[in-house]
Amino acid sequence: MRVLILHNRYRIAGGEEAALERESALLRAAPGVAVDVLEVSNEEISSTVQTIKTAVLTPYSPAGRRLAAERIRAFRPDVVHVHNFFPTLSPSVYDACRSAGVPVVQTLHNYRLVCANGLLFRAGHACTECLGRTWTWPAVRHGCYRGSRLGSAAVAAMIGVHRVRGTWNRRVDRFIALTEFARALFAERAGIPPEKIAVKPNAAPDAGEGDGAGGFALYVGRLSPEKGVATLLKAAACGLGLPLVVAGSGPLQAQVETAQSAGRLEYKGLQDAEGVQRLMRSARLLLIPSLWYEVLPMVVAEAFSAGLPIAASRIGSLETLIEEDGNGLLFEPGNPDALAGTVRRFGADPEREAAMRLRARATYEALYRPEANLKMLLAVYEQAREQARHDWQAAGARRL
Repeated sequence: MRVLILHNRYRIAGGEEAALERESALLRAAPGVAVDVLEVSNEEISSTVQTIKTAVLTPYSPAGRRLAAERIRAFRPDVVHVHNFFPTLSPSVYDACRSAGVPVVQTLHNYRLVCANGLLFRAGHACTECLGRTWTWPAVRHGCYRGSRLGSAAVAAMIGVHRVRGTWNRRVDRFIALTEFARALFAERAGIPPEKIAVKPNAAPDAGEGDGAGGFALYVGRLSPEKGVATLLKAAACGLGLPLVVAGSGPLQAQVETAQSAGRLEYKGLQDAEGVQRLMRSARLLLIPSLWYEVLPMVVAEAFSAGLPIAASRIGSLETLIEEDGNGLLFEPGNPDALAGTVRRFGADPEREAAMRLRARATYEALYRPEANLKMLLAVYEQAREQARHDWQAAGARRL
């Protein structure tokens, strides 16, 4: 099987890039699979003129279509797997695939098909105001994309044009949702046929089981409002009963550094993959205090790999990924007292912790181990090829 991967890289690499790199490596190591990657980067958008041009072409970029068409002709893939088309490639890449007769798989790493900022998050809380709408004008009114009404209008136009055009339904053969929560949301509120959406989580390498000998609670991730960092800092001020270690970077880094100065936590800065694994093996509990509908944080699979239980907000996919008193605990989102109380109760019950560590590792073995994940991915590719064959035969019959 020959797989062409398309991806628009963000300025600041995050979970999507990590998932893409891990998945690409799995495919390259698989016998009988050839892989090519076409990447563009948002760093190329460096001037005002380029920004305006990108905004105008966000709904449909002829240049993006040409790039995809040229690589398809050169590589001759059996399937094209799109991870992110926004904003430079645009949904025009689907037309390049359709013209070449190549099946398409799209991973839904975020909510961009229904939400201008891709997060379903606004003004400090989860927002579903645009769900179910063809034209997401509330996003323009609120300036949801980077606080810009112009930028939001460009993204809203992309969403609306392709809803009307039927792009998501007619030009993508299989979608990959990372959780059942995301699958249900896209099926019910974006109009994507549920039978076209497969559920496959991201894989994580085996970090090796930890023992929690460091004795601390851990937060790893972007230091930003939607991640619930403010809730985390308030909970630390209340007292968690365990030392708190924070790793990551982002717009709220200054507040984290201030909390470190006050003796409320230890800030480790941005860590590479090996550094994250070391922290997870030493931690007793991972904290995910998110306020938005997380798609699938990479730290979930990474923590379970280390046998590390998770305490997470009871919101969106987190509620389905974390088993209460199984592989972790759940608490009310945005409530620092609830978070602090959950951590204190966990820290006071070592016997319960031991059982949860076993369950966390078992979850990794069942869902996130790379070998099992690769089989799931190749099965989705075959489903896409079969769907494309069915659609082409049906189209031929209609012409006759």
